[in-house]
Amino acid sequence: MNDPIDVVQADLMSAEAQALIGALNAELAAMYPEPGANHFRLDPDEVSEGRGVFLVAWRGSTPIGCGALRRIDDGVGEIKRMFSIPEQRGRGVGRAILEALEAHAAKLGITRIVLETGTRQSAAVGLYRRAGFIPIPPYGEYIATAETSLCMAKDFAQNDK
Repeated sequence: MNDPIDVVQADLMSAEAQALIGALNAELAAMYPEPGANHFRLDPDEVSEGRGVFLVAWRGSTPIGCGALRRIDDGVGEIKRMFSIPEQRGRGVGRAILEALEAHAAKLGITRIVLETGTRQSAAVGLYRRAGFIPIPPYGEYIATAETSLCMAKDFAQNDK
């Protein structure tokens, strides 16, 4: 499985997307069993044309990861549902998805991207830090789960696009 990674826009309700999201939800539920620790909501209209995007990463004919970007405010987007299948971790999947999401953010005029990841997800935290994300105070629904949530942000100057 040394095929290149192909990251493409996908329908959130597609079978591939739902399988990846199901695997992500199961992994998060096992990692964070505390009541209310997980926030699984992402609606199709939030990733519709002009509002956001849902991406699936492929190696050959195998879906290996996903990620979404949704607009949450003027100029602000939020990354959601980042995931790569365990056997593909450490092989550039997350980086490829994140770069594609940042490119879509630029197309949408988004100049700040925020995200929430779990404090127990050290690989994800490392990926985001290497990509230039910095910790920020908990926001929105994550204020209630600050003990297991790490919120981060990355700002883009207009000429970075």
